[in-house]
Amino acid sequence: MPDNLPMDFIGFPRLSGHALLSLRGTEAVLFAHAQFSSDVTALPLRHWQWSAWLSAKGRTLSVFQLLKVDAEHVMLVLADGDADAIASQLQRFVFRRKVKIEVRNDLVAAGSFTSPEAASEAAIAQHGEVMELDLGSDALPRTLKIGPMPADAGMPDPAFELAWRQSDLRYGLPRLDPDQREQWTPQQLGLDRLNGYSVKKGCYPGQEIVARTHFLGKAKRALQLLRSAEGVAGGARVQLDGTDTGTVASVAGDLALAVLPLEMPEGALSINGVEAHPVPLLDGLAR
Repeated sequence: MPDNLPMDFIGFPRLSGHALLSLRGTEAVLFAHAQFSSDVTALPLRHWQWSAWLSAKGRTLSVFQLLKVDAEHVMLVLADGDADAIASQLQRFVFRRKVKIEVRNDLVAAGSFTSPEAASEAAIAQHGEVMELDLGSDALPRTLKIGPMPADAGMPDPAFELAWRQSDLRYGLPRLDPDQREQWTPQQLGLDRLNGYSVKKGCYPGQEIVARTHFLGKAKRALQLLRSAEGVAGGARVQLDGTDTGTVASVAGDLALAVLPLEMPEGALSINGVEAHPVPLLDGLAR
């Protein structure tokens, strides 16, 4: 561990795949509210929520944590996706709104499988320049910290990053590789378990399809966590007694989140012909 790491980051390996994106300005909150699936205006200051950016067809482009840092600053914590590309795509919708979009290469996200010191559920705790977030529950404690990039942050730890990704999947948090973006509705990805979208707030991209699916009860598929052999890739087919029944959306080691029918008969599950077993999802990550 480098000696010059800030005290708040000692024991917190950085998550090299996580990127931070800031929306700043007097209309930053309104802009985020109009673009993303969660109710940003109802979120209290210094709190965070799960959210998503959807296509006009209601398909999920990105799932992220949305932090309301203050009245004029919203921050996105992107575990997946090209932050520069997302910033560029968002910029097309700014028009005359008073908001500045910036990728925060000066900040780093780091995690630990320990309970937070001060943060609790959706409330953000501040330690100097470092923000602390509660990203777990009693079943699986986790803490995420965000702060200035150290001069020497050290090399990423692939084993830790895999363990973190696996813990995301255990909570039912989809981690979408590029080929799985714009494939799934929020309902299919189980974002209702995370309170990741609103059907009551005003318009946002894909809102009409999300609301129609919700109110007409047309969601027929949802996420199921499976354990299978390592090497499974997103997009792999899931079979029930040899017949295709679903698709893998996220993978981490020997764990896979698959989109499967809500009502499915008993039978032997497999992925690409390799035996797979259902694993119960953990609760407690809704914010």
